[in-house]
Amino acid sequence: MDYEKRKTKLLYAFLVLVSICTLKGGIAEVIRCKETERQALLKFKKGLVDEYDVLSSWGRSECCKWRGVGCSNKTGHVISLHLNEETLDQWHALRGNLSKNLVDLRHLISLDLSSSDFSGNKIPEFVGFLDKLRYLNLSSCSLAGKVPNQLGNLTSLRTLDLGRNNGLEFPDLDWLSNLSSLSLVDFSSSSFAASLKTILFQKILIITSLKNLYLGGCEFSNDKSLEDAYVNSTFASLSVLDLSSSSLASSNFHWLFNVTTSDLVSMDLSLNALDGPIPDEFGQKLVSLEDLDLSNNRFEGPIPKSLWNLKGLKRLDLAWNNLTGSLPDFEGTMVSLEVLDLSYNRITGSVPESFWGASRLEILMASFNSLQGVISESHLSKVLNLKRLELDYNSLAFNLSPDWVPSFELEFLKLSNCMIGPHFPAWVRTQSEISQLDLSSTNISDELPEWFWDSLPKLEFLNLSHNHISGRLPDLSSKLYGHPYIDLSFNEFSGFLPSFHPNTTALYLSNNRFFGTISFMCESNFGDLSLLDLSNNQLSGNLHGCWENNLLDVLDLSNNKFSGEIPNFSGNVFGILHLGNNNLSGILPYSLSTCQSLSVLDVGGNRLTGTIPPWIGTNLASLVILSIRGNKFFGNIPTEICYLTQIQIIDLSRNNLSGKIPLHCFKNFTNFVKKDSTIPYPLAGTSYSYPLVYITVDKIVVQWKGQEFEYSRTLYLLTLIDLSGNRIDGNIPAEIFEMEGLVSLNLSENHLRGNIDQAVRRMASLECLDVSKNQLSGEIPAGLGTLPRLAFLDLSNNNFSGKIPSGTQLQSFNESRYDGNIGLCGPPLPRCNVPDMSSSGDHGKHSKDVENDYSPSMNLKEFYITIVFGFIVGFWVIIGTLILKKSWRYAYFNFFDRNIESLCLKAAVYMTKLRQTKFE
Repeated sequence: MDYEKRKTKLLYAFLVLVSICTLKGGIAEVIRCKETERQALLKFKKGLVDEYDVLSSWGRSECCKWRGVGCSNKTGHVISLHLNEETLDQWHALRGNLSKNLVDLRHLISLDLSSSDFSGNKIPEFVGFLDKLRYLNLSSCSLAGKVPNQLGNLTSLRTLDLGRNNGLEFPDLDWLSNLSSLSLVDFSSSSFAASLKTILFQKILIITSLKNLYLGGCEFSNDKSLEDAYVNSTFASLSVLDLSSSSLASSNFHWLFNVTTSDLVSMDLSLNALDGPIPDEFGQKLVSLEDLDLSNNRFEGPIPKSLWNLKGLKRLDLAWNNLTGSLPDFEGTMVSLEVLDLSYNRITGSVPESFWGASRLEILMASFNSLQGVISESHLSKVLNLKRLELDYNSLAFNLSPDWVPSFELEFLKLSNCMIGPHFPAWVRTQSEISQLDLSSTNISDELPEWFWDSLPKLEFLNLSHNHISGRLPDLSSKLYGHPYIDLSFNEFSGFLPSFHPNTTALYLSNNRFFGTISFMCESNFGDLSLLDLSNNQLSGNLHGCWENNLLDVLDLSNNKFSGEIPNFSGNVFGILHLGNNNLSGILPYSLSTCQSLSVLDVGGNRLTGTIPPWIGTNLASLVILSIRGNKFFGNIPTEICYLTQIQIIDLSRNNLSGKIPLHCFKNFTNFVKKDSTIPYPLAGTSYSYPLVYITVDKIVVQWKGQEFEYSRTLYLLTLIDLSGNRIDGNIPAEIFEMEGLVSLNLSENHLRGNIDQAVRRMASLECLDVSKNQLSGEIPAGLGTLPRLAFLDLSNNNFSGKIPSGTQLQSFNESRYDGNIGLCGPPLPRCNVPDMSSSGDHGKHSKDVENDYSPSMNLKEFYITIVFGFIVGFWVIIGTLILKKSWRYAYFNFFDRNIESLCLKAAVYMTKLRQTKFE
């Protein structure tokens, strides 16, 4: 009986349990996404362009399971919509319009559409009706126009992030007073009306709950009224303040230290115009600071020691200023410091011992200063947590024993221009986490150790350039990591080129001793390769089929022994192409005409032939440098070359070009016409960068002051025309002498005629002028002597005449620069014979004026005519008289006979006496 009762009770309990589960299942089935909200989401999706199909789940199954959608577990209402880059794993994955159907999501608490692309649309007013919103993030959405006042209806809002929408405008801020619960406000990169800038802080900081304020890039003015507005503000409980890139100047800067808060933890004032010394108040009043960024300003003087009093400071960034003096000794007070960046200043002296006492230090960057002294193991052994050490471009020496093993594990090590050699630092072998290594210009004269390539498995950036490292490179196709950047240039590596990682992005191997062919590189597919520099080696072979499909930005194969024809490059491939000083032959391939982004074309010093193709001017409009010097090109200079409006260096010298210099052409070369022009991107230093500090500065060999010279780091200052060593004839177009921005003009060794135009006085930038070995004539214009920068002049071997203008710098040049001009005189050549004009009938001029006006022989042609005419007249006056007058003719010949006999007799007597004297 008891058994039956027990059985009944168990059965009853089981039924109850089943009923409860069934009931719960039924409830779960009831609590699901609302149909109206589901439809609102689908209509919102229709207004979007989903290129990556990241919303593929939308429309299938329960909408609460859709990507980026969150629902309440109790009511089933959609309460969050997060379609940001973090959720979608894409940059700007979505673009389109903000559909008004979102207003149906009335229970929405959190809306994050950051990093979408709404193409300059306004923030729709309906967003202000989502009155349950606590979190609103529309940052980096390409929004523009006026911010709607309806946002003031969002009284529950705690985070308002509208930052980095450069087109947003704030006509007023009255609606902010309704948002009393705000904790974070981000209006960075927004525009405020001028009247609002003076009341901005009162409007924002009246919100007592505000803790994080981001106003970077808002371009505040610097007038006195704005300063007063700041001073009258209170920061209340503010802990984070970002005013970076806001055009702040020191004139309205000290208001920051009058604020009534002790809770400020992070302050970013970077990328402003703050100057003068760094105020001591940072370390005296803002005592709670943990993060201080003063980088990219104009601060001067030494680093104030008061900063070291901030014992809670974790990050201090003072980079890119004009700070001087030595590093202060903080005597172990900065115990919390984790990040210190002092790069790009003028700090001097040695690194204090106490500097290494910051045991929590993870990042130490002091590159590009003037630090000196020795860093030893005892220093580095104290920074146990160091992950990034950048002390490059200082005068520091490292004294570390070969068997030293550091206690830290670095990810970045940059010691360029420090003294590390002569041996390769063995301790680097222990740094298996390192991803970027720069030991360039460190005086290493050693063979690269065998362990190097296998001990650094995460190495992605490598710079060992400008040392004396030797050895042969192993197969690197499986070495290094990710997308490697490799710079081994200016060393003593030798042997055949090895295979490289297929994802290599940049490869510098110039100025070594590599030899052999590069056929394997032509056959390999380097899909990520942007820069390849193999110049100044001993590489040879044919380039046929090389890089026809690679999207290279920079290719430099100059100064090798390559032969054959130039490969058929095609497409918008190159920015910079150097093939100079090889043994290449044939013509310029038409496929180059498709490389429309080409800014440098250098094929000089080869055996190329044919005419200069017109497509250089019509298709390569972006050319900044064109060098075909030292080849066998013939024919006329095509007039299409006048279309190169961006050109700054044009070198066609030492070919077989003929014809005339194109007329009405040079005025199109805007960089020659304007004064003090500079070579634009990418030649001024940003053709390729990885990371930002490492740049390619292009180079070119030109004729400079009569000698070959390689320009590199000052290339952006050079503007040059060189047509020398050809067979060009005709006159020099007058417009050439009107180019105020031209630095060097070389027209020597041609068949040019005519004279130097008086407009030469306008060439204010001219430093070199060589027109030697032509057939130029006329006087040297006085304006040539007034050019302020002229340092090299060669007018030799022409037909110039007249007096060299005196009292100018033209007298400072060697007389050999004027040789071969028969009618030319005056210092530094022998002086001209100027007659005394003081008694002449021209009393209207001073003697100095007369001397300046006088030109001996006036003109060489007139001088010869005068001589011939005088001879003819004199001859016929005498001979004609003798023919016509018989008595004069007899008298003349009788006189001639008598004198001849007398002269012969005297000569005989003289010779007899001379013999007798010799015999005695």
